[in-house]
Amino acid sequence: MSRTPHPIVTLRAGRDRSVTRRHPWVFSGGIEAVEGRPGRGDTVLVEDDAGRPLGWGAYSPESQIRVRMWSFSPDDVIDAAFVDGRITRAAARRDALLASGTDSARLVFSEADGVPGVVADRYGDTIVVQLTSAGADAWREVVADALFSLPGIRCVHERSDADMREREGLDARSGTLRGDAPDPDLVAHEGPWRFVVDVTGGHKTGFYLDQRDARAAIARLAPGRTFLNVFSYTGAFSVVAAGSGAASVLSIDSSGPALDVARRNGEVNGLDLGELMEADAFTALRGLRDRARQYDLIALDPPKLANNERQVEKASRAYKDLNLLALKLLAPGGTLLTWSCSGAMTAELFQKVVAGAALDSGRTARIVGRLGQPSDHPVPLAFPEAEYLKGLILEAE
Repeated sequence: MSRTPHPIVTLRAGRDRSVTRRHPWVFSGGIEAVEGRPGRGDTVLVEDDAGRPLGWGAYSPESQIRVRMWSFSPDDVIDAAFVDGRITRAAARRDALLASGTDSARLVFSEADGVPGVVADRYGDTIVVQLTSAGADAWREVVADALFSLPGIRCVHERSDADMREREGLDARSGTLRGDAPDPDLVAHEGPWRFVVDVTGGHKTGFYLDQRDARAAIARLAPGRTFLNVFSYTGAFSVVAAGSGAASVLSIDSSGPALDVARRNGEVNGLDLGELMEADAFTALRGLRDRARQYDLIALDPPKLANNERQVEKASRAYKDLNLLALKLLAPGGTLLTWSCSGAMTAELFQKVVAGAALDSGRTARIVGRLGQPSDHPVPLAFPEAEYLKGLILEAE
């Protein structure tokens, strides 16, 4: 019989160090024994090999991350009040941001806010939530109630359709959890800009809130310059550049529907976004290179190219090719903004890859700034894996 009402996960000797340092993941290889029969998402007590309790976590029998820690205090009780409190406090930490000129922010950022597997983005009166872990899924109704109780919210819509749910043994789920169906004409406000948000079908939760700081940088850099936006998606960078006085704007994306939303974004902001090119980015960049086109400002924001460490080498080659092509298109004295959103790729490796591209391009480039996640996407010191977005601002001779 279990020594507590909950199952117990005992770690192998010497494998407790990461938990005692408040890292929230326990991998299957670090587990010595499981007492009881925990099911998917059940709460378990985590102990070291001497039987000392280390905290509470959510069990996931299908995942390599076998336990995601809810708390590092054995005295805590993991119940509805605990989960509700974590979500409410996380949302409150974004109040200052939401009072500073935007109605949209990431309210809950998974492990970074002590709620593993819960990501919740607010767009005005609508919250889009993703539940990507077994523990988060087990508390679905509590999470939905907590989010719906926040001031000014009329809709909580679920977009739990990310690939990581499959690794947790969970099926994809989408649909409205609380309140009215999402407004098909939902618009996010960010300073003077307005952005259409495709809640039901867009990437992630419908918009890239994590590029807020990058949009501010483009507003500073764009006036009077020719701008090339590669992997433009729904054209948020293009809106900011055009609205900030760019001399011209070219947006490239392989998705016709995304470019249709970009056109709408131009319209809601009263802007001409210039040319919207539906094309493969690699092919389009080679074509522009062959025509000797040049641009003063280039944004290169590809999708995630490495989902895990096994894919990093292949992704590095793709990042190098993209940056090499971009640097060949960059006018003398021009500025390249380039990113990796692949969590498996470190900032050091990304910089090394871009340096190799600059060398092969024959250009001398220097880093004049870095771009990362904004304040509503925090990175705990004990959980560096939360830092997935790495961006460089390069100035080329």
